[in-house]
Amino acid sequence: MRIGLLLCDDVKPELQNTHRNYPGMFERTLKKVDPSLSLHCYRVIDGEYPTSIDECDGYVISGSRYSVYDDLLWIKKFEDFVRILYEQQKPTVGICFGHQMMAQALGGKVERSGKGWGVGIATSTLSTEEKVTPPWLKSPKTDFSLVVSHQDQVSLLPPDSATLASSDFCPIGMFTVGNHFLAIQGHPEFSRAYSFDLMESRRDRIPEDVISRGQASLQQSPDAELVTHWLLDFLKVNQSPLSTPSPSTKP
Repeated sequence: MRIGLLLCDDVKPELQNTHRNYPGMFERTLKKVDPSLSLHCYRVIDGEYPTSIDECDGYVISGSRYSVYDDLLWIKKFEDFVRILYEQQKPTVGICFGHQMMAQALGGKVERSGKGWGVGIATSTLSTEEKVTPPWLKSPKTDFSLVVSHQDQVSLLPPDSATLASSDFCPIGMFTVGNHFLAIQGHPEFSRAYSFDLMESRRDRIPEDVISRGQASLQQSPDAELVTHWLLDFLKVNQSPLSTPSPSTKP
């Protein structure tokens, strides 16, 4: 399977030597579950897009320090591209910023949460509604934990959506739109060590008590591998064979 990583940011330069940049994190996380896949990075933050969406079997949208509602040209262009992916039913997974962009691009709402920062490891409960639980979402547990780092949250889902996981802090923690879009607020690609150092680097904006609780939560083990299985199973179930490159779909 050929996966396109739609890169919306970079790890801070001072943290890259220890933790690598986001493409390295994603490659390590995805290939741990499926060593046969290939990952191809498109720096959409710099205006780089696939010539055709059929260059890849599916896509993953990365996180970002930016908000999806920021008045920036690259974000507006990317929002248009996300709509193209949806209209052409290309299997796509959105993580954090990507999760929020899927909601905004398709008619939902994203806003700064009044609950403040979510950092460290957070636990979400899976939906028990059989009608919204897809076959690829297999879990021996009723909940799962992931590293998180966000202030914004999806507050209103777009049409044709279903919430798959939630928590008191983040009621829309994972959702699908139609059959080809999967969005998740947490970061399966983040290690606990990176989460710790990221919090340290943001002491100028995150309250001390929030950082203390967030760093204490890192004693837990996240379910990154389980969630990565879900994401890859979702992409595999919904992928279609690569076709002849079509005319440019750049926004």
